[in-house]
Formats: sequence, C-alpha cells, structure tokens
Amino acid sequence: MKLHYAGASPFVRKVMICAVIRGLDNKIERVSSNPHQSPADLLADNPLSRVPAMVTDSGDTLYDSPVICEYLDTLGDAAPLIPPAGPARVAALKWQALGDGIMDAAVARRMQAAVPQDEARVAFGVRQAAVVSRALDVLEQSDLAGPLEIGRITIGCALGYLDFRFAHEDWKTARPKLAAWWKGVSTQRGFAETVPVG
Repeated sequence: MKLHYAGASPFVRKVMICAVIRGLDNKIERVSSNPHQSPADLLADNPLSRVPAMVTDSGDTLYDSPVICEYLDTLGDAAPLIPPAGPARVAALKWQALGDGIMDAAVARRMQAAVPQDEARVAFGVRQAAVVSRALDVLEQSDLAGPLEIGRITIGCALGYLDFRFAHEDWKTARPKLAAWWKGVSTQRGFAETVPVG
C-alpha cells in the first residue's frame, strides 16, 4: 500500500493510528506530499489534491480519512476499529464526525491565518474557533470512556492537533474531564507513535 501524507495533518494521523493499531503500519509506503503545491504524483492518485490518499495493493485509489480507515479495518487480524451495524457503530461514527469537524475547523483556521487578514478573514477565523469551542464543550459533557475505536481515535487526533497548532490557547482548564481523557489516550499505542511534526 502507498499513502500520500503530510506529517502535520491530523487526518493522516488518524489513518496511521488505525494502521498501527491494526498492525499494518509496516506495510504502508509513505510518500510525503504537499497538497497545496498539487504535485503530479498526488494528483494522479487523488484529483482533489488532498492528503491522506491511499493506493491499495490492488491499485485502487482511496481518498478521505474515513474511507481509508474503513478499508484498513478490513485488513489484518486485529479487532475492528469500526463496530458492526447497530448502536455502537452509530455512536462511533457520530464521534468520528465531531472529531473530523473539529479538525476541519482548526485546519481551516490555521490556513486562513497564514494569509493577509481583512475583516472577512478575521470573522472566518472567529467562526472556526467558535466551532471548535462548542464541540469541545459537548465532549466535556460526554462519556468517552471505553476502548479506542474510530470515534475516539478521531477525537484524540483533533485534540492532538489543537495542542500542536494552537498550544497558546488553553482549551483544557475549562474542560478538565476532557483534558484528563486526552492525557490518558495520548500515551496509548498509535498516538505515541504518530506525534505530528512540521
């Protein structure tokens, strides 16, 4: 398998954590890609010019972290990270959607902060910060106890990205339960091996 990746991407981190937990990380060739420069090899495998993008051993191309994680969950002998049909699956996918939403907002905010600011861009950044804050408040009131599955993995990646890119903003003091959960999760297998860089 081949994975187009960027070391700072929380979506790539989610894929790699799933690969580590499922014992597949040593079967993935990593190809560093800058999606903002739209390199030809990335475009050949993902016309959206986004990471992560995967090429399977059979030559199929997959894009978007939920799709790639679902594919990885069909490989190897480890316990599934995506529960089968039923309430547990719905709950896991709900947490995945919330975590992906936090990452979408945080990445968008990071990107817009890198360009000259005007009133509209400042307002956009404020809106994205509010999205993250509301989602964190929901998580603080939620019970995240339990084994790592796709939802909790995604939430962990979102919190890790906030610590990585917005370390100057304290989200933990007002959310001690969520902060304690993240402290425990961040040392677990998969997370410790995929700390973002860049």
